[in-house]
Amino acid sequence: MSISPIKILLIEDNPGDVELTLVCFENARLANILTVIRDGQDAMDFFDRGNDLPDIVLLDINLPKISGLEILQKIRMKSESKDTPVIMLTSSQSKKDILKSHNHKANAYLIKPIVFDEFYQAIKTLETFWITVVKSSDNINQLNGGDNAFDRNIISRG
Repeated sequence: MSISPIKILLIEDNPGDVELTLVCFENARLANILTVIRDGQDAMDFFDRGNDLPDIVLLDINLPKISGLEILQKIRMKSESKDTPVIMLTSSQSKKDILKSHNHKANAYLIKPIVFDEFYQAIKTLETFWITVVKSSDNINQLNGGDNAFDRNIISRG
């Protein structure tokens, strides 16, 4: 049984944060395919098309054109993507943003540290926990012959 790589969608407009995230995932021990979308409208268009959805989404709140919170709502409203794990990866420490993210069913809220080493460690922690959860559920799904009801129950617990 071959294990397919994890498809990660990073929705982030800051080039420095994109580059740092790419470096972190390049050093990952798990196979992954990381796709980057740099503004809110492009993210909305991606989910409107509904093709080749990611296994996990890393979503910034403060994006050009359309906010990350609006994108999160869109993800949760669409039947194809409603169970996709979404991690809010943002610099916003606003309690209002945290509460809105929770209310819109984000699986986690991670505040981006300013210091390089702390940001790197945050991405590594995210990789260790969330990506392992996605990969484990994918393996279970493959062992169950493709019945994804069980794997969606595992990863939808945030």
